[in-house]
Amino acid sequence: MKKYIILTVFIILIFPASVLTKEVYFLEIEEIISPAVVELILSTLEKAKTHKPECVIIQLDTPGGLANSMYKIVKIILNSPIPVVVYVAPSGARAASAGAIITIAAHIAAMAPGTNIGAAHPVNLGGKTSKEMTEKIVNDMVAYVKSIALKRNRNAKIAEKMVKKSISLTAKEALKVNIVDIVADSFSELLEKINGKKVSTVLGKKIIKTKDCNVIEIKGGIRYEILRILSNPNIAYLLMMIGLAGLYFELAHPGVVLPGVIGAISLVLAFFAFQVLPVNYAGVLLILLGIIFFILELKITSYGLLTIAAIFCYALGSLMLFHEAPGYFHISWSVLWPTLLFISLFFIGVMGLVVKAQRARVKIGKESLIGEIGEVVEAISPGSLGKVFVHGEYWNAESEEHISKKEKVKIIDVKGLKLKVKKIKNGGSYV
Repeated sequence: MKKYIILTVFIILIFPASVLTKEVYFLEIEEIISPAVVELILSTLEKAKTHKPECVIIQLDTPGGLANSMYKIVKIILNSPIPVVVYVAPSGARAASAGAIITIAAHIAAMAPGTNIGAAHPVNLGGKTSKEMTEKIVNDMVAYVKSIALKRNRNAKIAEKMVKKSISLTAKEALKVNIVDIVADSFSELLEKINGKKVSTVLGKKIIKTKDCNVIEIKGGIRYEILRILSNPNIAYLLMMIGLAGLYFELAHPGVVLPGVIGAISLVLAFFAFQVLPVNYAGVLLILLGIIFFILELKITSYGLLTIAAIFCYALGSLMLFHEAPGYFHISWSVLWPTLLFISLFFIGVMGLVVKAQRARVKIGKESLIGEIGEVVEAISPGSLGKVFVHGEYWNAESEEHISKKEKVKIIDVKGLKLKVKKIKNGGSYV
């Protein structure tokens, strides 16, 4: 008996309580389905493979998102050795479109009262397509969601209707037609209801034990935060505009360096974001055409026509950039119009500075003296040199007229180290 007591004490001392206590990972997703969400779920399940919690619970509230991201998440869940529970919560949440398919793919699908699931009809993000192509896309999605539903022993016919007819179900309806397994009022009730549930994973059958478990909330890391920020169309749009403004400033004022560096980095980040967003590249080309018009305005006298064309291209390109995308991928009006106004004024301002610099009188060399006003310090006569004080220096000067000492003269030419001048009348003009 003593041996058993000693052994028990030894195990308690050697193994910390966190090892002996069952763990459940909890992950909250309340955003569109994007590459950032893929990264978060993938990193969580990779961590779960090492620490082997009883299950990973994803609390989901999403209007949908990118099909490519949804496909990746479903693939990750279907091939996970750790059971994944998707819980559509809290009340008022939804698992629409891509979120519905992710929920169906879970080992256990659960919903809170007052939530809904469905409306999974695919939206073409690349612009308008023919009827035949649209039918192919829908049929492909139908086959995909049916295969997932059948694998999870869920109602494949209802899943098909979610895609074909965009039907949406309440929590109670989804439970009744076998789209979800559980309706739970709270997270604690969910833990109670999934306790003892038997699920199939890629490693075989597993019974989930969540009684008295330790819930560990998983947060996204730096990579997730960066991807989440870049997946925002407003941020991607601002980065592109900052990038174009920086490069334009560098082209207009070569050698400043910093604006060009900031512009280049911003453009790289913007085009990285465009790879994962439903971008209409006609909009991108129009915006690029706008900056070309601004640059040409510096070289060609168009009396403002190129500037007007550039601003028009910016406005039209900005409106078209995410034109065919769902509402949650549109640029906010509160971001679009102030940015357009600021960028247009910025380009016009820089262009004005360049034009002013081009028209400014040269400040060095002999050209800098032409047109300047000086004072005669030694009288000048035709055929006889005098001296003029100008720019803090004394110069030999000649003139075709007699000019007395202390009279003001205007320099009209420079010949070597000799100035040619004209007398200025009292009214300020010269003869």
